[in-house]
Amino acid sequence: MIKITCFAGKRVALFGLGGSGRVAARALIAGGAHVTAGDDQAANIATAAAEGIPTGDLASADWSGFEALILSPGVPLTHPVPHWVVKRARGADVEIIGDIELFVRERQHVCPQAPLIAITGTNGKSTTTALIHHVLQSAGRLCDVGGNLGPAVLGLSPFTPERHYVVECSSFQIDLAPSLDPTVGIQLNLTPDHLDRHGTVQNYAAIKEQLLSGVPRTGLIVCGVDDGLSEAMADRAEMSGTRVERLSVRRPVSDGFYLDGHILMRARAAAATFAVDMSRCPALKGAHNAQNAAAAFAAAKHLGLEDDEIRRGLETFPGLAHRMERVGRVGNVLFVNDSKATNADATEKALSSYETVFWILGGKAKDGGITSLNGFFPKIVKAYLIGEAADAFAATLGSAVSHEICGTLERAVEAAARDAGLAAGPEPVVLLSPACASYDQFPNFEVRGAAFREAVRKLPGVTAP
Repeated sequence: MIKITCFAGKRVALFGLGGSGRVAARALIAGGAHVTAGDDQAANIATAAAEGIPTGDLASADWSGFEALILSPGVPLTHPVPHWVVKRARGADVEIIGDIELFVRERQHVCPQAPLIAITGTNGKSTTTALIHHVLQSAGRLCDVGGNLGPAVLGLSPFTPERHYVVECSSFQIDLAPSLDPTVGIQLNLTPDHLDRHGTVQNYAAIKEQLLSGVPRTGLIVCGVDDGLSEAMADRAEMSGTRVERLSVRRPVSDGFYLDGHILMRARAAAATFAVDMSRCPALKGAHNAQNAAAAFAAAKHLGLEDDEIRRGLETFPGLAHRMERVGRVGNVLFVNDSKATNADATEKALSSYETVFWILGGKAKDGGITSLNGFFPKIVKAYLIGEAADAFAATLGSAVSHEICGTLERAVEAAARDAGLAAGPEPVVLLSPACASYDQFPNFEVRGAAFREAVRKLPGVTAP
């Protein structure tokens, strides 16, 4: 745990006692702060109190003595309306920050030279975060990973100059971290998201850009340029005097990384050199993962790794659970768990990554269903429909895609394995990419993905992928 000594002796209000909130409370207390913690849920307050965290009624508290409000990122700061605790803090002119800000301030206070790599973007940030961590670790660097992915950021190892901190940052977390100053700041892409919490896409983009604007001149800004809002961020970042590496999987760039077929190229002053052959990175299929790999390459290079060290890390990355995760093989048939794909946009990335697909889909449908995926129908040998959306998706597939209503995931795996085993071609893929929420049959996408893994494990002759 990272002790927050920069608030020693100060009174601090903390609101939101989920996992990261309780870690933040313990980190503040360990550093000498006087914490009063609250939550809207009585069960969370009881859990915190049982762990020895001081709790109190922040609605009736005297806010004049608080140095700061440490707010859970899940609590509305501005939209649709500020939470009541936010109004109380603002009324008393108490600053409102989150656990990422505590992490940043303590790093500045005790060990500013500790490398910090901060990653954001609408899509791909979890994979990129895990990938950078893997590349650094495989090259022998001391490295912790956390934030929006994995452990709460204040639960990481104490700061030392040689330890690297790879931190995924959501827009909610960045909005509560005004001092964020990463050694490497990465903005992957931006599409409209979380507008119920940010109001407009412009507000959402401005919050994401805060992560880049805090990078010091000695650091590195890495920015995707395949959407207009992110490209505009890269243009503005170049004016700051900090080095900017641009990423594109659609076109060449003059300074940064771009995809040429399956080869990731690194450009400097319009001269391009080989970076990595993406066909040698089995867990990084698809153009979207090439962008993630480019971000990891840029970050690792800035941190002093050699090209061959970076390539080895990219090639040996095992992938993230439930995100195009290779879970098994029967003969030449590959089984891929993409349970995290809870809407059509996410499933599109998986379908674009494979050629001979036996597709398992369905669950609780999102608005629009799968109509946007019809361009991929020709590569789908057969579809296997499960859950509440099965009939509606069968109607969408119609005569364009052979399909079977299986009902349950286990039956779908059995049917897809049977059919894929008879398919021609070098590598038929049984792909769970549901394009649906899981709530009709499973409590979350993780449980759904685990059920897929277990069903594959039971198949006769299954081996590691």
